[in-house]
Formats: sequence, structure tokens, C-alpha cells
Amino acid sequence: MTTAPEKTSGRPARRGRPGYDLESLLAVAVKLFNERGYDGTSMEDLSRKLGITKSAIYHHVPSKQELLRLAVNRALDGLFEIVAELDSVDGRAVDRLEYLVRGSVRVLVDRLPFVTLLLRVRGNTKVERDALARRREFDHIVSELVTKAVDEGDLRPDIDPPTAARLLFGMVNSLIEWYRPRGGQSGEQLADTVAAVAFDGLRIRSAEDLPVA
Repeated sequence: MTTAPEKTSGRPARRGRPGYDLESLLAVAVKLFNERGYDGTSMEDLSRKLGITKSAIYHHVPSKQELLRLAVNRALDGLFEIVAELDSVDGRAVDRLEYLVRGSVRVLVDRLPFVTLLLRVRGNTKVERDALARRREFDHIVSELVTKAVDEGDLRPDIDPPTAARLLFGMVNSLIEWYRPRGGQSGEQLADTVAAVAFDGLRIRSAEDLPVA
């Protein structure tokens, strides 16, 4: 009597201890990096937290730096996905700027641990320096949008564009210090609030909207 061949799902088997694929490993690594700092977290710490050997971790990544690279790029890729959508946004520069701010808030909410880690890197490693270079590129895009919106007459001309850009995203980035997903505002609601606070102060208002002296 022959035994029927075992059916397979067609998906490649996951490597390492069952229940720990690269995604779940990365989630735990980011949590530890945020709690202890990247420099203060060792692969031994990570293996103890996961309950697996360091060699099992190395099945997925070659080094701790690779975990950091994957983590900060998760945040940066989300931001640059929003940038890539700007060309399809109708309207003026101020409309694209508001779209970018709203999208950045949603990325922060959706990828909160990764954005938190990104905002804490200091340039001590090549991975961190590369991440900071991409952040500067993003900041430059924001500053250019602010400058163009001022030139088009939609934002106040008495505010220095680079300073306005830094303050604008300083407000967005500050969300990591207090925003918690459970029981709080949704990403969309939070984006609405940030946009209202930011752009009501930046936009030029018509004479009838100005307070009477």
C-alpha cells in the first residue's frame, strides 16, 4: 500500500524558529532599539528577547546594522511614497504641501515604531548617515514647496521658508512623543488636526477674514 504524497502550499518554508520570520524579527528589534537605543542593544539582547539563538537571527539578516537599515528605510520609504504622489495632486504648491503634511502624518501613525527610530538616529554609523541624508533630501523638498507657495501668494511672505518647513515638520515629528494608536484619533483625524493648526496660521487670509482692530 502506497502513501499519498504530502500536499504543499507552494510557499517557501520560513527559516529560523517557527513564528519568527523577518517581519516579526524586525518588529522586536525596533522595539528594543527604541527602548534601549541602537548602540545599547546587542544581538545577544535580541536573541534573549526572541528566545532564539543568534545563529537563528543570522538566517534572516547578516548584522545588527542590516536590521537598522531595514527599519529606518521602512519609515523613509513611506515618506518618499507620498513625495512620489505629489505630481498627481491637482492645485497649487500649497495644496501639494498640505497633501505632503497629511500623508506624512498617516505614515507616522501607520509606521510609528519605525518613524520613532528614524527620528532618533544621530549619524554614528553609515546606515544612520545614509538615513540622515535621505531626511535632508525630504526636508529640501518641503522647503521648496513652502518657497513656491509663498511665491504664488498663498503663504505668508514674512516667514522664512526653510524655518517654516522645519517648524511644520517639527510639529509632525513631535507626534512620536505622545501619540498612541490605541483609543486615540485615527491617522486621518490626526492629519486633519495637524493641517488645520499648521495651515490656518500659514495661509494668507482675505481682508474679511482678518480680525477687526
